Amino acid sequence: MKISEFNERLKNSLLMADGAMGSMLHEAVGAQRCFDELNATHPEDVFRVHQAYIEAGAQIIETNTFGANRFKLAPLGLAGEAARFNSRGVKIAREARESAAREVLIAGSIGPLGLGVQARHPAPEEIREVFREQVQALEERGVDLFCLETFSNLDELLLAIDAIRSFSSLPVIAQLTYSEEGTTHGDIRPREAARRLQAKDVQVVGANCTLGPQTLLPILQELASVEGLLVSGMPNAGFPKREGGRIVYPKSSPEYFAQFARDAAAAGVSILGGCCGTTPAHIRAMADAVKSLRPAAHASVAAAAPSSALPALVKQRDPESKLWKKLHAGEFAISVEIDPPKGLALERIFEQVDKVMAAGRVDVIDVNSGAMARVGMDALMVSGAIEARGIETVPHLTTRDYNLIGLQAMLLGAWTVGGVRNILAVTGDPPSVGDYPESSGVYEVDSIGLVSVLKRLNQGQDWAGKTLGGATNFTIGVALNPVADDIDHEIERFHAKIEAGAHFAMTQPLFDPEHWHGFLKRFGGKPPIPVMVGIWPLNSYKQALRLNNEVPGIVIPEGVLKSLESAGVNARERGFAAAREMLAWARTELAGAYLIPPFKRYEEILEIL
Repeated sequence: MKISEFNERLKNSLLMADGAMGSMLHEAVGAQRCFDELNATHPEDVFRVHQAYIEAGAQIIETNTFGANRFKLAPLGLAGEAARFNSRGVKIAREARESAAREVLIAGSIGPLGLGVQARHPAPEEIREVFREQVQALEERGVDLFCLETFSNLDELLLAIDAIRSFSSLPVIAQLTYSEEGTTHGDIRPREAARRLQAKDVQVVGANCTLGPQTLLPILQELASVEGLLVSGMPNAGFPKREGGRIVYPKSSPEYFAQFARDAAAAGVSILGGCCGTTPAHIRAMADAVKSLRPAAHASVAAAAPSSALPALVKQRDPESKLWKKLHAGEFAISVEIDPPKGLALERIFEQVDKVMAAGRVDVIDVNSGAMARVGMDALMVSGAIEARGIETVPHLTTRDYNLIGLQAMLLGAWTVGGVRNILAVTGDPPSVGDYPESSGVYEVDSIGLVSVLKRLNQGQDWAGKTLGGATNFTIGVALNPVADDIDHEIERFHAKIEAGAHFAMTQPLFDPEHWHGFLKRFGGKPPIPVMVGIWPLNSYKQALRLNNEVPGIVIPEGVLKSLESAGVNARERGFAAAREMLAWARTELAGAYLIPPFKRYEEILEIL
């Protein structure tokens, strides 16, 4: 379809799009790993959904390809199926159109890549290429236009538009999803989003998903107030809830959607439809309500829209923790690592930590988090209790156990209530290695993503761009394994952690200075951030043998193993002497060290100091 033809249609009529595809397919075939895959495995069910919406009055149907991009399909092992799923999706939609009694337009549905804050985002050109692959498959099979929907990141939406316009001249509907406050990611208002999208060759700018009809309406009114803008609106049935393993949407009545359609048309909306939880009944009610209406002329928003200017980020500043000040001054810092208790009592932890700190040779206590995926008291909570005793801590925070919302909630509480000023960001051991192998890890972000989140909190915003009414100032630590099996990958991730905003690093335990020297040679010189080396005093030859063979990331040189074996009953003395030698070496080449007490006997660490 030519853009001029599409514009002409919208000039004189209000077009009705379809409703939810995913929730309808869920009702038909149950939960699936990927609804786009149904284009190949259950085409008749996809066909019936299209047919039902056409019969309800939809003049535009969207292909079942919302998540059919290489990036989203890759974790499922389906990256190579992207073109096939898109091609099949268009074929099914065309078959549904051919069975219709009237003309129906087919919109190629394209959703975001689901980038989140993983590792590092792909480069813009790589993002464009992923979208381009999907767009080409959709256009080659015969879509009439494209519908970009449910994007929360405006920059990603702009890249998707660039991918389309790199070769296609079909019409484009570009839709963002907004919060209840009327902003999208980065605290961007609809008017600001519209201004940036108008600079691109898109025909319609809209909003869909997340919100129900009445909450979406003010956003559509703000969009419609922008001169020269054609607007689309596709609300959810309302706010979902979880029942068992299902996401259930409220039973919004068709009459409720009919009133929304009349209000949206009065505001100047040109394309109406539905998103999650909506059904053919909702579309029929809206179609009937507006069949004799035309989009109103551009309305003026009754009250001035809030400023679209982004809230200012706090300027980069040095962390305020004592640990950072010492590292930054070039003074050697020492930490002792502790494990949180497995039960309810903290008294022994307090007693041992007090004894270690009383020696005056330790600067901070770093608190492990769910090592080997075993249940223990939360590291942030334990750190808060220790901080209340006047002792600085470095809690480890794993991304295994919390999603992005939970991680930020925990960090805000740790800063404000717990007094925590340092964080070691780690991805965490998978549940399969611990006491709950049947449990699922969250891993919504990895350690690199967590560093990015921490940096944003330090700038006074959460990851969605909402202002915090202040800013944290965490010292951000990251893990580093100089003896990783794939050292090139480890170096790549280390660079990514530094780029994301890490202030310092803590290595896996090392047992030979040459391991560090080998890493520096591969890395290409001294790291740009301070590094604290892990030192683990070994108690016996058997312990060393087990660590070397069974614990990931631990490499004990053959010479150390033979030395412990030959020492016999004196192996502990030899192991502790080696730890003292490592500490003496570290003082000459590294920024600090963290010591791992043998068998949680924290007072024994004083023998190393």
